[in-house]
Amino acid sequence: MRKKITLIGAGQIGGTLAHLISIKELADVVLFDVADGVAKGKALDIAQSTSIDGLNVNLIGTNNYEDTKNSDVIIITAGVPRKTGMTRDDLLETNLKIIKKVAEGIKNTSPNSFVICITNPLDVIVMALQKYSKLPTNKVVGMAGILDTSRFKYFLSQELKVPVKNIESLVLGGHGDTMVPMPNYTKVNGKSLNELIEKEKLDKIIDRTRKGGAEIIKLLEKGSAFYAPAASAVEMVNSYINNLKKTLPCAAHLNGAYGVKDLYAGVPVIIGNKGVEKIIELSLDKSEKNNFNLSIETVKDLFAAAKKIDPDLNN
Repeated sequence: MRKKITLIGAGQIGGTLAHLISIKELADVVLFDVADGVAKGKALDIAQSTSIDGLNVNLIGTNNYEDTKNSDVIIITAGVPRKTGMTRDDLLETNLKIIKKVAEGIKNTSPNSFVICITNPLDVIVMALQKYSKLPTNKVVGMAGILDTSRFKYFLSQELKVPVKNIESLVLGGHGDTMVPMPNYTKVNGKSLNELIEKEKLDKIIDRTRKGGAEIIKLLEKGSAFYAPAASAVEMVNSYINNLKKTLPCAAHLNGAYGVKDLYAGVPVIIGNKGVEKIIELSLDKSEKNNFNLSIETVKDLFAAAKKIDPDLNN
């Protein structure tokens, strides 16, 4: 039986997700948005494009949660995007209200789904989503680390003049200015990154990675990144639906790993058809550990702010 993927939010990321999922023929797609016409219009446009390449995918647009019932995967992009000068944290209060409604919809219509959250501020919103929906923590995960890692690898490939496919790396921690790129776990054509790049240049690339989203927002002026976030989420979906058991950096629920309890943060995990099947715990040196702990404290502080906004998160 064909799988069903629901995309909550028919904005730029939602539309791009629908297109990418269709091209890969991963599943049928339901594009949901409170703006009914936007969801239906984008779904119809993408559906009409499938006949060009002979793709066998069913797409619908809707504003009715009943149409999303029994989804295998749900990807959430709903919320207010960042604008120039805004941090991800500035979106907290508005997007918290939106995610609460979304969580209720998922809980009522697709309680067995694998849920990927893209809405910012990512780590806190995915944590709120899990608490609101009461879904198992291994079935609720945030897309961030794949995107941040992709940006880090791209910037390195440009500096070192090597194909990006020849670079292995990952980024840990919260999805924000305290994210933790991992040079010690980065290899270029099998060689250690530290052998190939000066510290000053590496520090600039790390800083650019942390500010990668803001750089795009400034250039676009109206809007935020959507191609790379969508491609990152599709990587997670593919591993789940096809049980690939890929190791991917994602915002996952930590309950003891890395010395962190009851918090979502970016770490490498194995994603298979049971959701997050295993958390990979890396050995961190003193500097990496300090940076990771700093990122964790930032996530904790923001979640404390979220609980003040909505005391239901204390339950």
